[in-house]
Amino acid sequence: MRLRRVWALVEKETREIKRDPFFLLMAFLVPSLFMVLFGYGLSLDVKNLPFWVLDYDQSKTSRDLVYHFVTSRYFELKGSLLDEKKALAALTQGDIRLILVVPEGLEKTLVAQRSAPLQVIIDGTFPYRAQVVKNYVTAIIGLFNKKRLQEFFRRKGFTEQQLETMAEPVRLDVRYLYNEEAKSVWSIASALIGMILLMVPPMLTSVSICKEKETGSIYNIYASTITRGEFLLGKLVPYFLISALNALILFAWAIWVFKTPFRGSFFFFILSALVYALCSLGIGLWISSFARTQIAALMISLVVAMVPSFLYSGMLVPVSCLDQTGQIEAHLFPAMYFVNILHGLFLKGLAWTTLWPEFMALVVYTLVVYFLAYISFHKRVKR
Repeated sequence: MRLRRVWALVEKETREIKRDPFFLLMAFLVPSLFMVLFGYGLSLDVKNLPFWVLDYDQSKTSRDLVYHFVTSRYFELKGSLLDEKKALAALTQGDIRLILVVPEGLEKTLVAQRSAPLQVIIDGTFPYRAQVVKNYVTAIIGLFNKKRLQEFFRRKGFTEQQLETMAEPVRLDVRYLYNEEAKSVWSIASALIGMILLMVPPMLTSVSICKEKETGSIYNIYASTITRGEFLLGKLVPYFLISALNALILFAWAIWVFKTPFRGSFFFFILSALVYALCSLGIGLWISSFARTQIAALMISLVVAMVPSFLYSGMLVPVSCLDQTGQIEAHLFPAMYFVNILHGLFLKGLAWTTLWPEFMALVVYTLVVYFLAYISFHKRVKR
């Protein structure tokens, strides 16, 4: 391998990148655009959920019950008219996500010391969110029942300490480790670095080489004395520098815009991100070896990169929660290993001694990808 040839190809590729404004836009703007779109759009937090109240009792007790929902940060009252058709229409159209139905005679039933029914209609279009909403409703009703129980025994002459003990014989104390405020954006923003670095770099390298195939300039490479190793390395260097810069930009987005805490080693983050970028670029080189057009290279890159990074990286659903087949598939893609590193560095502050198996998996994956790219690239056109 002669470095002069590699450097000449690097200079040629750099000049072509500078001459193409659209390509520069795709190289630097698209990663940040993805970070903004997915960072704000993939939030799993359920807050200010719009709901409608059908209060047929119109009593002090029913108003107190509704007050518990209104003052909660999880719900936002959108309607309280006694019009069931309008409430159901609003639920169907997606204007509200929940209908609270307070039956007539609620207060009288409770005063008579009998259990009173209460209906809640939840939009089940999104099962995960519906289950979260159900848990919120259960917690609010539990708080309402606890206060009524305390009020009952207070009238019997019990002390406040006795009331607390009777209301909560077993007191649950929950602590969230690594994400104290349980913000989904912290987990998603850090994992997005891995998703975007697996989506954009393969597009850059594969589209660049397929562009030369379409214009015919690739034949100059075929006719030259440059080896395929020199060609691949010369193509790799400019896009590796772009990917390294994008990794730093995405890191800045995560900690400064989305306020994600970073508790690990910055050096290990950089080292892991560079290896991951090399792996991602190698996937693009491999794709370009069999793709003939830019559109084909772009589509293949999106399918190969986007699907694994969404479904099998652990960004939205932990890999341990997948079935056995899903877990096997997750281990076949590099996104899972890098997302484990990102979560370990950002949220848990793990040391490299704990994360080195994931790092070595990325190294092995990178070597395999470049081996496939090397043996797939030929300086002869297949007819």
